[in-house]
Amino acid sequence: MNVLHINQHNFREEVIQSEKPVLLDFWAPWCGPCRMPCRMLSPILDEIAEETDEFKICKINVDEEHDLASAYKVFSIPTLMMVHQGKVEDKMVGARPKNQILAMLG
Repeated sequence: MNVLHINQHNFREEVIQSEKPVLLDFWAPWCGPCRMPCRMLSPILDEIAEETDEFKICKINVDEEHDLASAYKVFSIPTLMMVHQGKVEDKMVGARPKNQILAMLG
């Protein structure tokens, strides 16, 4: 499964109404650990997305989606959130290794 890019227009359908749990990655282009393709977090999320279809992996650019970042009280990036049935079930701030992200996914 590919990593999905989320904005205000597809957020409800792809995240809130998703039958699968969703891992949200709040990021910004200027964030060193966030940036694509060679920084820390993005390749890990791409790997996870390719290895499993049990979860949706989604990215939200906080510079473009201020309202979503504000609604979820994102103050530092990268911030990862596990959302299921519209509710935040877990949250991590900062770049993390793959094993910690997988542990959060359960």
